[in-house]
Amino acid sequence: MTATDRAVELVTAAAQAAADRLAHDIIAYDVSDVLAITDAFLLASAPNDRQVKAIVDGIEEALLKEHGAKPVRREGERDGRWVLLDYVDIVVHVQHAEERVFYALERLWKDCPEIELPEDARATRGRAEEHARAHGAEADGELS
Repeated sequence: MTATDRAVELVTAAAQAAADRLAHDIIAYDVSDVLAITDAFLLASAPNDRQVKAIVDGIEEALLKEHGAKPVRREGERDGRWVLLDYVDIVVHVQHAEERVFYALERLWKDCPEIELPEDARATRGRAEEHARAHGAEADGELS
């Protein structure tokens, strides 16, 4: 089984919106074979809480405007360190760069196929880890 066309459309639009708001390390996984609750995960990060919130707002605006999609659940907004948007077909995680490195969600989903994203989104790779290194954050005693 693979992610539905709708899930891929939403992930692509969300990734572009995140890139437009200068998100770092945007990556999407097709998790449809291992999870029954959603088809895809999108991960993105930012160097500060304000930018995390701006990215989340940009994603919500784009998905509503372009696809008429509203999240059924939004968690973590108050702290701005890790916000989860659940659109049923996709789940979006926008994390502060330090949380992104520490929790390393990519390790959980590394065996799942990546979903091809727009060039703007692909060009953001490596920035969260660079920020964390520059500010002394470590994940499990090392950065991978």
